[in-house]
Amino acid sequence: MKVVIIAGGSGTRLWPLSTPDFPKHLLSVNGDSDTLVQKTYQLAKSIGDEVYVLTEVSHAHHVKQQIPELNDDNFIIEPARRGTASCIIAALAKLSKIIDNDEPIAFLVADHYIRDVNGFRNSFRLANEVSKKYSKITLVGIEPDYPATGFGYIEKDNVIEDLKLVYSVKAFKEKPDFATAREYAASGRYLWNCGYFVGSVNTFKHALEEYAPNLLKNYNDLLNASEETYNDVYLGFENISVDYALIEKVEDLLVIPASFDWMDLGSFGDLHKAASCDESGNH
Repeated sequence: MKVVIIAGGSGTRLWPLSTPDFPKHLLSVNGDSDTLVQKTYQLAKSIGDEVYVLTEVSHAHHVKQQIPELNDDNFIIEPARRGTASCIIAALAKLSKIIDNDEPIAFLVADHYIRDVNGFRNSFRLANEVSKKYSKITLVGIEPDYPATGFGYIEKDNVIEDLKLVYSVKAFKEKPDFATAREYAASGRYLWNCGYFVGSVNTFKHALEEYAPNLLKNYNDLLNASEETYNDVYLGFENISVDYALIEKVEDLLVIPASFDWMDLGSFGDLHKAASCDESGNH
């Protein structure tokens, strides 16, 4: 399995610690020596035999400094932010030329806070196995531990494999109000949609052909772009998330409940929850 880390961000969350030139995935939190993107890179190495990082040109030099062991060829540079849909298309276009197009690719986000490496590894190894077996895009969702209103939700449907807890996806739900979020969390049928998914180039191409022909055109345009025209082609793409543009349209997705801890450090309240404290409760 190959791994692509999406290391974008506008630097608006956790401001002023995070800035447009130095977004939060470049920060270390909770006294860790490693930054969030460095920790994600270590997680990526634990599940894949090759890691690629997609980042935006304005802070690409920072990311390269923080992951010096990664070759330049393993970086995919956005000339400007055009949303996660364009990120995925750019990664697929590059990898389609250099890997087996039936080999699954895991897409990770650079600024999530995860401690359980073994649980993370087990979840993504299962996602890799399942995506390959069924030739379907496979998501990894997070079991809600409180009624969050800041995340989208994935509604589980039928069990595909009992022993491995693999489900088909019934529906996606937008960020709910508190009462609805409380119902979701209490039902046990919903997972937080944290933006993790696994699928091969060919699996994604099939989904693009059926559900997102505009993204398929973008993919082909990047494949055919020269070094001189690549940036202009990319800058012509719509700025849109992959959830809206593709994932929520696909009718045969699979999802696996994550077997690891997870936190999206999107606010100082989240950072407070992640930070350790002493016996007097001081952080």
